[in-house]
This record gives sequence, C-alpha cells and structure tokens, in this order.
Amino acid sequence: MSSDSPAADGAPRDAAPLTLADYQRAAARTLNRSLTPNERLLDAAAGLAEEAGEVLGLVRKHLFMRHDLDRARLLIELGDALWCLTAIAGALDLTLEDAAAANLEKLRRRYPEGYSDEASRSAR
Repeated sequence: MSSDSPAADGAPRDAAPLTLADYQRAAARTLNRSLTPNERLLDAAAGLAEEAGEVLGLVRKHLFMRHDLDRARLLIELGDALWCLTAIAGALDLTLEDAAAANLEKLRRRYPEGYSDEASRSAR
C-alpha cells in the first residue's frame, strides 16, 4: 500500500510509513479488556484460524471456481489476520518486531542463499 493510500480508518495517511510498533499500539485499543489475558490469547488464536480460512476461501474461489480475486476483501481479511497476530503477540508480551525478527532469522538459517526447492526439502 502506498503512503498516500488511506489508512484503515479511511483517513489519509501521513507520508511516514506505518511501523509494526505503531500498528500494535493502535490495534491494542480495540482489545476486549473484559477478557483475561488467557482468554484474549485463545480468542485471538481462534480468530487467526478463522481469518486464515477467509483468506483461503477467497483464493480457492479464485483459483478453482474462476471467481475474480476480490483484492479489496482480501486486503481486509489480511488486516484482520494481522490484528489477531497482534493480539496474540500482546497476550504473550511480545512485539510484532520480535516475531518478524525471529522469522527472518529462521529464514536466513533455512535459506542462506535464498529460496530453492532443494533447500526447502532439506530444511527441517
């Protein structure tokens, strides 16, 4: 998304890119504070599975039922999945930066020369 695209709330975005930390802080205001931390963790994990199913459904219909790919709806579902990831991280006192850094380190170890089919078969 370009920096002049509207923000999730429809307001024009500033020129500065949205960081993961900015997103995590802003999304935290919509957490259900009536739930315990463990309930928020389970709610967000279940929500992530639900949102992944929504993404899968859109892609499946596009590829196997010849529907147009609804990119606008896909963007919304990806945002919902990001919200769930954010809630899970927050429930565990982690940041999205923590998760991103850990994932990049894993990928560097698994694919030191970049992705290849061979490396994917031997990476365990």
